[in-house]
Amino acid sequence: MMRLPLLPLTAAASALAVVANGAAALAGSNDPAQQDTRLGNEIRADMKAQQSREEQRQRSLDLREQALKAAQTRMQRQLGDANAAGTRSASKKGESVEDPAKERFEELARIYQAMKPARAALVLEKLDPDVQLRIAQNMRERNAGLIMASMSPQGAAALSMALARGEPVRSATRKSAAK
Repeated sequence: MMRLPLLPLTAAASALAVVANGAAALAGSNDPAQQDTRLGNEIRADMKAQQSREEQRQRSLDLREQALKAAQTRMQRQLGDANAAGTRSASKKGESVEDPAKERFEELARIYQAMKPARAALVLEKLDPDVQLRIAQNMRERNAGLIMASMSPQGAAALSMALARGEPVRSATRKSAAK
């Protein structure tokens, strides 16, 4: 009996497998839906769900930003109205303008204390250092501490220095501009 060599049989089987795989690839490439696997479909579905959640979150953030801007505008308008009313009443009564200003800062301090500390910190940090100091001086210590904890390290440090000195800390450019 004659034995066939194993190497040529293996080579023939490999060639036949290559041809069969090539034919299968050509036949399947026409319909991409058949090429998708269950895992690929799940990944795509998860990505779409994540994108929709991200879009929803972005819309929510945009709405919050608009509400914050509207609140700032409203506060500035009220502050301007209070300034005008305070100036008029002080000039009529012959009183100093300091009392209405102190009342405005006390009212602003109450407003910031009523806000959530993280949001109050965002708004407070954007204010002028003089205004930050006056508002912080009229706040309760606990509320001021919570707000300062939510501020950036630079903003909290500047406000702390202003509270310690009793006057706002100015940068070098502001000091030179003031002189």
